[in-house]
Amino acid sequence: MGLGFYFDNARCTGCRTCVMACMDFHALEAGHLYRRVIDCEGGETACGADGTCTTDAFAYHVSLACNHCDQPACMEVCPTGAMHKDGLGLVQVDHMRCTGCGYCTIACPYHAPSIDPALHQSSKCDGCTSRVEAGKNPICVDACPLRALEFGPIDDLRAAHPDALDGIAPLPDPSQTTPSLAINASAAAKPVGDATGSVTNEPEVTYVEAREITMAMK
Repeated sequence: MGLGFYFDNARCTGCRTCVMACMDFHALEAGHLYRRVIDCEGGETACGADGTCTTDAFAYHVSLACNHCDQPACMEVCPTGAMHKDGLGLVQVDHMRCTGCGYCTIACPYHAPSIDPALHQSSKCDGCTSRVEAGKNPICVDACPLRALEFGPIDDLRAAHPDALDGIAPLPDPSQTTPSLAINASAAAKPVGDATGSVTNEPEVTYVEAREITMAMK
């Protein structure tokens, strides 16, 4: 039984405490994110001749890290076997084997792996293995002030939250990798494949673009 995350989309306010805690625990440089918060917004407001207005506007946040998928695309394309699952069922990078080819960063539909600029190797969320082995939660889970994140055996999380989904927009079709992810969709959330909304913080959640912006500000 694999380990995974439960995310309560109805609780998340987009505060990014989970992101900051992850960066601090893993000593990541600015813009290099293992966990990201995606802002999804859409809809329109229309005003009539009588001055009254109606709207179908929506906005919600998706906190996302590596989903430690049951069928990881990163493992499938890795030419050296560096991408692998450990004894806990978490997807890890073997830095003795990784050549930094970047195939995993292209293959993962969730964009979880990225190439570390200092190591020139793949890096990603490891599920805070050291904490989990010590009987603790990943740092993002304990840091969330709204308790929007849970971690554990994914089958247990799904049993505890029977109405949870394995994807909402703008996430990809979960059939691609079978993510170890369960989501409580908020009333605003759109289904996977819905194109009525858009990601409004693209530079923040795309590592290369965020890094370029950071460098330009120095």
